[in-house]
Amino acid sequence: MRKLLGLCAAALLGMAGPALAQGALGANYNEHFEDVDWRDLQKADARWVRLFLPMPQVDRTGAAGHGAVRTILAAADRGYKTILTLKYPYNRVAFPKVGSAEFEKQLARTDAVLPLVMGKVDILVIGNEPFIESRQQDWDANFNEFYEQLARRVIAYRAAHCGKDCKTRLYMGALNHIERPAWRTPATERWLSFIKATPELDGVNLHPHIRAIEESKPFLDYVLPRLRPDQKFIVTEFSLVWWWQANMEKPAPAAFLAQYGFPAGTQNWQVIAAALKNPFPKPQWDAFLSASPWFESRKHYLRNQMKLFNDTGRLAVATYGFKQGSSMSAEWGPKKVPWLLNSVVAGRSVQPNPDGSSAFNYAWIDDFRALQKK
Repeated sequence: MRKLLGLCAAALLGMAGPALAQGALGANYNEHFEDVDWRDLQKADARWVRLFLPMPQVDRTGAAGHGAVRTILAAADRGYKTILTLKYPYNRVAFPKVGSAEFEKQLARTDAVLPLVMGKVDILVIGNEPFIESRQQDWDANFNEFYEQLARRVIAYRAAHCGKDCKTRLYMGALNHIERPAWRTPATERWLSFIKATPELDGVNLHPHIRAIEESKPFLDYVLPRLRPDQKFIVTEFSLVWWWQANMEKPAPAAFLAQYGFPAGTQNWQVIAAALKNPFPKPQWDAFLSASPWFESRKHYLRNQMKLFNDTGRLAVATYGFKQGSSMSAEWGPKKVPWLLNSVVAGRSVQPNPDGSSAFNYAWIDDFRALQKK
């Protein structure tokens, strides 16, 4: 009897794979494959790695030559669980019509990537942030049909080449700003209806970038009732970045400014600018953030947010911003979105460790480690 139960459990795991990775937390690098350093991941006890692939770049490098593809496959070879997101950006141009030459280009790019990653990555996400990566006037039936056709293409390829026990699970790309009623549109409803009606899809991806943890609850309240009971959600990006931004043009802590020789009244964004120009020793960076009530009071956000996700019983895996990337520090100024404050690894604002590896941000690393599934 015990042997039979074991076989049943193995069969269930083979059928659902990472979809049953309940509550896992991993490292998100977005497009910055060049920032993946195995030392950082090992020191953080990380088990999951996520990257996204901007699909137009496939034309320049070839799918096999793109760094995101090579790096995510290298992570899989090293034993990490992996998530690859396929990104189709149209936020600055008109959205292509299904059947158009531009649409066919996206199908061809997708076809070039699938043989490389299917059966090798654990989760493949169709679309990164489709609603953000398109113009609001293009959120129409064609928008939905575009992504539905892409999903069917991926599903058909998996069925033909990877089989029913394929390692790679499929999710539809991330919904943003669901806390705002204006983003709950007919296109959003159709997006979730398609996922619910498509048995080959394990669920949906969410990206709650918010000002307060309470704003993440509307994502769950809106999305989960619109999925099948067997479907789950993943969260490949989440943060308090809009709360950080609300505090950038406020004075930094007076005691910190006096201790480290900054003029009185120096604003938070200016302190960060100084750290980006000449990276701080780790104690100085930690002192700046720990003396800032707007940051210190939320240093357990990662732990608290994961609890909220996990309390649903429907989270498969989440990944959190892991390392300060080049796009986070470029053209830094008072209005720059401070994504870099999310990062577990402070590779641009803090001096390297003696061994050359990057330093951790004090606020996140302990909870990140504690949240790793044993």
